[in-house]
Amino acid sequence: MPFAKEPQLAQGTVSRTAVVLVNLGTPDEPTPGAVRRYLKEFLSDPRVVEIPKAVWWFILNGIILPFRSRQSAEKYASIWTSDGSPLKYHTQAQAKLLRGLLGERGHNDVTVAMAMRYGSPSLPEVLGKLKADGHDRILILPAYPQYSGTTTASVSDAVFDHYKKVRNIPELRFVRDYHDHDGYIDALKKTVLAHWETNGRGEKLIMSFHGVPKRTVDLGDTYQRECMETARLLADKLRLNENQYLVTFQSRFGKAEWLQPYTAPTVAQLAKDGVRKLDVICPGFTSDCLETLEEIAMEVRHDFLSNGGKEFNYIPCLNSHPAWIAALTEVAEQHMIGWPTMSSMRKLRR
Repeated sequence: MPFAKEPQLAQGTVSRTAVVLVNLGTPDEPTPGAVRRYLKEFLSDPRVVEIPKAVWWFILNGIILPFRSRQSAEKYASIWTSDGSPLKYHTQAQAKLLRGLLGERGHNDVTVAMAMRYGSPSLPEVLGKLKADGHDRILILPAYPQYSGTTTASVSDAVFDHYKKVRNIPELRFVRDYHDHDGYIDALKKTVLAHWETNGRGEKLIMSFHGVPKRTVDLGDTYQRECMETARLLADKLRLNENQYLVTFQSRFGKAEWLQPYTAPTVAQLAKDGVRKLDVICPGFTSDCLETLEEIAMEVRHDFLSNGGKEFNYIPCLNSHPAWIAALTEVAEQHMIGWPTMSSMRKLRR
């Protein structure tokens, strides 16, 4: 197998460190063609869909892509902004702010780059540029607080697949999860409290996480356990008892059983049972995106109001909240311990 050409770096080039903040991805534009390209890449990942390849190829290319691309494009169009995809610009902003705070904390030589697992900028593109610029220490920081083989492990696959074609591999580190990190939980708490201060408090708080097939968890994925731990810690921070919040799972796809309870029918039933004011937060999403802005803030809102609910409040994702950027910085610093950043070198000289 041929290896990629190595960049020509001058003798004595100073080692450089980079943090790569990786999110799921987004189409380049809200059109059927762009959405089809994105969905094909996403749904062709065997980490995402564990169905025999030949069978899934027929379902994906013969049924899903021809029919779902246009429908999904309409949904993306409903949340698209003048800045483009919300997920992309929020992740870009997080990377920029992370770089700034790392610099303020003395890590002036650490580069922060943003990459997408599917779509652009792709991981191979970003990793290739970092190598060309002389970075030989890379920390991969997924934007997924809870580990899952369908997300975090897929990022690792993409990184290792890229470096299979590279002769001189940099030192690599991976953040597996931070579902119970105190800074992350504290940032979630602050977003909820700020929302309650402005809008008042609902009768219940729904914590809606992205779902995965139940079989995935049955086979050993730790995702559900980590979601439940995040929810418990957040409830403790907010001093909620078991009757004041619910954990649900959204974004079910296909006919297989996924993690339950499902968000949409749960919300509809709460309205039927007499709940009039409901708050919903999506702790597993660190940037607002299609699944939060369209699925929750539009579709699930409609389910609640059409079944007798009176007030539905979606609490936005962490996005660029200062407490979240501080938590991201702490996570990055903890995983760079031992690497000779400018801050760590100064500490060694003391």
